[in-house]
Amino acid sequence: MSSEKNSKITPDELLSVIAFSPANNLEGLDTTIAWKSKMVGQQIKALFNYQKTLDIIKKGPWLFGPMAIAASWQSAALDSMLRHVKASARLAVGASRNPDAIADKNGWIYKSYSRLIYTLTDFFIKDGKFNTEKARMICTTPKGKEYLKNYMDEFAQLEHQYNNIGLSRLKAMKEILKCLLVIITEQPYTHEPLPFAKINPDGTMRTSFEDYLAENRIRLENLYETNAFDIKEYSERATQGKIGCSYFEYVEGSLNHRVRLRYYPVPKGVKPNGKIIALATPLINRPELFDLATGKSVVEAMLKKGYTIYMSDHGDPGWEETELGLDFYGKTIPDCYFDIVKKRHPQYEIYVMAYCMGGTLMLPYLARRAEERLAAGKKMDITKIALMASPMKFDDEDSGHKPIRTLIRRDYDAYLMKELFGSVNIPPQIIEAGMNEIQPGVQYTVVLGFYGRAENKDAITDAAPFLYWLTHGTKFPVNAHVQWIQNVFLGNQIYEGKFCLPSSNPKFDGKPVDMSILKKAGVRIFDYKGSRDPIAPAGSCVAGETWGQVDKGNVKFTSGGLNRVIEKNIGHIFVVSRKLLAEYLELVEDFYQDRSTSQVSAVNAKKSAARNAVSNVVDIKKAQAKK
Repeated sequence: MSSEKNSKITPDELLSVIAFSPANNLEGLDTTIAWKSKMVGQQIKALFNYQKTLDIIKKGPWLFGPMAIAASWQSAALDSMLRHVKASARLAVGASRNPDAIADKNGWIYKSYSRLIYTLTDFFIKDGKFNTEKARMICTTPKGKEYLKNYMDEFAQLEHQYNNIGLSRLKAMKEILKCLLVIITEQPYTHEPLPFAKINPDGTMRTSFEDYLAENRIRLENLYETNAFDIKEYSERATQGKIGCSYFEYVEGSLNHRVRLRYYPVPKGVKPNGKIIALATPLINRPELFDLATGKSVVEAMLKKGYTIYMSDHGDPGWEETELGLDFYGKTIPDCYFDIVKKRHPQYEIYVMAYCMGGTLMLPYLARRAEERLAAGKKMDITKIALMASPMKFDDEDSGHKPIRTLIRRDYDAYLMKELFGSVNIPPQIIEAGMNEIQPGVQYTVVLGFYGRAENKDAITDAAPFLYWLTHGTKFPVNAHVQWIQNVFLGNQIYEGKFCLPSSNPKFDGKPVDMSILKKAGVRIFDYKGSRDPIAPAGSCVAGETWGQVDKGNVKFTSGGLNRVIEKNIGHIFVVSRKLLAEYLELVEDFYQDRSTSQVSAVNAKKSAARNAVSNVVDIKKAQAKK
């Protein structure tokens, strides 16, 4: 037995076949750095800017001089090259591929790497279970060892072609490979920690090594059964491209460009409460974040309480939408859709709920609406808005947005964006790359967290809708994107009172929106934000304490009739957690119902007393029955 154990190939030997690769994070970085993409991107940016300089020279005072002639020659040669770059980028976007060819190759590496893990695991699976006898045989025979090393050589080829460094998605995938090698060889690493091991505070393992092997066999069996080693490919297969759990209809006559209005009717058996919730979503995401899956759906929960729900669906903009700006998405669309809703439900009260960018654009819209209505001698008709991680303040000091503003100043070029994507709109991969820059290690932690929960088979299925939503964004209309970056993110126009919107009233048309009018109009704001949110930092979510009916009791406190500012120890996409979503829904329902904290406590106490009374009656009847 001892000689057999000594002859076994070890996980260290197998890993040594790969040697050092970009998936090792030898640099000790806390995030992913797409260094090749950045280098090529800077070169392309320089070429476009040089072309712009040449155009200036050709049209300048040197029109017929030698400089103009030289500029014309260079411009002609450069123009041919840049036409090819632009065509390649636009064709990629049209085919739903990443226009960054280097990042697109990384996507191929993820798929190939995951298939290798799947086929290697498959070799040891029998009747859905990991076959330990076969693994022991393979690990001790020369032919078996050669088989494993050949597989590792294929992994090595992929890792050495990888174009990123740091705490990357491929590094997370390598962790599940390392786990598989331990399961196959039934031996720990000499100098590597055990992947997915449960560790005590002092660094020791909570379980025995045998228990570790048993737990991780289950993890690999579950991932193998669902073929979920690549999160994007798995989410596409598991959802078939469809997410959302609540029935809806598109309102007839609501189509405006690619934007449509969704109507979610109150389910049968639920009495309508005479109130409408209008959901406002970001321009860069699919709207199903509000309705991911059963138990993870704002829509589902609020429908059960009798609310009628409408939601703007921005669709996936095409070439017809490239010139649309924030005036269209921030004024024309809400004007149109609120008119439709009011005509369909003239007696209903309308509330708003908005997530992230949806709230950032909705609040100035409500302020402009308040200006228009008060000027016409009318009362404000929408007086409650619940904001979910909606940033309003963008500066380099208190808002927490300095990292992304620095990134924008360094890398963003409106001229380049229009040149590359002016006829197809900015693809989701470009937006995602920017988001990843300000969330250290997010590509690694999302994938590793998914693998970490795979010990529970239900957790894999449960994650599919969110993973699909996360990996399938929508295009951002290029003109609106430029305005969003320049006017909101860098200009901080909303917070500083300089953000302009159109109006049917000439007094306000094209003028800055007076955000302070929200208080005068009686608009109440529920501001829900997270202290661990890098996309909408707590310091930027200041609507509730800036423009509403504020007193000392508002901040981080709930009180009837006033704004409510609630900061929790959460991240940006908290709705994917059933627990966190339930907490939010309870608080937002209290806000919509004007219930204060003390009132809610009293109601809960009455409910508890009623339950105890019923329980006592049941106990008495049981006792009598026994007698």
